[in-house]
Amino acid sequence: MSLQFILTVTLNGLTLAALYFIVASGFSLIFGLMRTVNMAHGALYMVGAYVGFAVFDPLYSSSWADYAWLIAILAGITSVALLGVVMQVALLGWMQGQELRQALVTIGLSIILADQLLANFGGSPFQFFAPDMLFGPVIVPGIGRYPVFRLFQVGLAIAVGVGLWLLLNKTRLGIMVRAGVDDRQMLAACGINVPLVAATVFALGAGLAGLGGVIGATAQPMALGVDARFLLISLVVVIVGGMGSIGGTALGAILIGLAEQWGQVLFPTYSVILTFVIMAAVLAVRPQGLMGRKMA
Repeated sequence: MSLQFILTVTLNGLTLAALYFIVASGFSLIFGLMRTVNMAHGALYMVGAYVGFAVFDPLYSSSWADYAWLIAILAGITSVALLGVVMQVALLGWMQGQELRQALVTIGLSIILADQLLANFGGSPFQFFAPDMLFGPVIVPGIGRYPVFRLFQVGLAIAVGVGLWLLLNKTRLGIMVRAGVDDRQMLAACGINVPLVAATVFALGAGLAGLGGVIGATAQPMALGVDARFLLISLVVVIVGGMGSIGGTALGAILIGLAEQWGQVLFPTYSVILTFVIMAAVLAVRPQGLMGRKMA
């Protein structure tokens, strides 16, 4: 096992972790901070990809080809964010604190969304084409030629993480969100429109799932059925890292991404259970997650 091979597998794990973080950070906002059980998060990931491709496909063969991918990202984020607002206002807002009901409703919604995507787009896989500046390889020291887009994923994940940290810790909205986690009644008594704050945070979390959908479908082909995988990964990442912690979500994504890549190299037959072994080990030692806080 050469040094180049070790570095390549590790970098593959980090780029996969970047995609997991983008998707799981939205789940962390909704589940970890708002305490809303959204089992349709994987379906939102798929909706973002399919809506983005519906916009991308005709533009890519037109004079707008140079901007098709960026417009697809905007379409994926916007459509899923709006869907998230509808979910929060029409379905989940009046179920606050009723975790089982939220889980059942969002599971049903995810099935409906998957069936509608199948009915409207068919079951054939598809893939986005990245812009020219993100296409092709680049020389990475110690590794050699490596896809530019995978490195872009890492940079985007860092930007998302920094942006979320600043939003939650340095803005008025972040203060309201964190206050609402501890005491929603007191926040409402202070004159804050709690349902509006919840809808805003849900839209942000859903929008990140839509962003992840377009990025994920650019890195590898998208097909129906990946919703269950990304929902499960998001759950594991948030549980391992700690609910409501952006830093914890990043750490959990790195652990799971590296475990998946190295597991496929070292013991491919059993690599699928490695993520659950990590989750079980973390819960046994630190039930609140690696960077989560203890609940009162």
